[in-house]
Amino acid sequence: MPLFRKKKRLRKLEPAEERTVRTEGVFIKCEKCREVLYRKDVEENLRVCPKCGYHFKISARRRLELLFDDGRYQEHDAQLVTTDPLNFVDKKSYKQRLAEMQKATGLLDAVITGEGTLGGYRTIIAAMEYQFIGGSMGSVVGEKIARAIERAEQGRMALIIVSCSGGARMMEGVFSLMQMAKIAAALARLDDARLPYISVLTDPTTGGVTASFAMLGDLNIAEPGALIGFAGPRVIQQTIRQKLPEGFQRSEFLLRHGMLDAVVPRKELRPYLIRALGFMMDGRR
Repeated sequence: MPLFRKKKRLRKLEPAEERTVRTEGVFIKCEKCREVLYRKDVEENLRVCPKCGYHFKISARRRLELLFDDGRYQEHDAQLVTTDPLNFVDKKSYKQRLAEMQKATGLLDAVITGEGTLGGYRTIIAAMEYQFIGGSMGSVVGEKIARAIERAEQGRMALIIVSCSGGARMMEGVFSLMQMAKIAAALARLDDARLPYISVLTDPTTGGVTASFAMLGDLNIAEPGALIGFAGPRVIQQTIRQKLPEGFQRSEFLLRHGMLDAVVPRKELRPYLIRALGFMMDGRR
């Protein structure tokens, strides 16, 4: 007979939800190489895949923080909001769609315009937000960009527009299409004033945005692998009934065919822009 007995300890069962290891949002899959990546590593690499160099989309506000000196800038026209001129309804009303996007992004529309310095050069930068109805250009986007151009002209500043857009916003019809001509006319005045405009095209830049201000820069540069064009490749292939070349409408393809001046990785974009401004502003700060 044993002198001592081992006391059985009752194991306290934890609720199932407390024992579950939560990994949601910790990992992200690369859309190009399909590698599963640690999200923190991707964020620290400026949202570029460390395996294959694929450039994930980044928000307009993050874009401005990465470009302006110390990430500091003065935002302009943040209060502008569309009035839904056509009372448009498809699967849901335009008003409802706008409200949902405003809640999701914290923005009133699909572009942020800011003023600050880039490498010491006074600069206006407009960055488009793809999460807001595909970065589409409606009357507010057009007005904010036109005002940014006018501020650059009046203040003798450089202008940079970072495009990320599905094109003109169908919910505003002709009001959206009018922005193409309005912005192009404002850019012509900026050119007459001999002030630089640098266009940065990111994935994707399509439709009426490509057909207007995105391709009108004194310097047109793009991020690697960005889809750039008017109609999408699938629509073109179905229309002409021919197989498209490999890499068609990607930034590298456009560079080879003379439609871009440079393809610049995200890590190199800020120093590249500073060097460009040093040349184009002739040392004026």
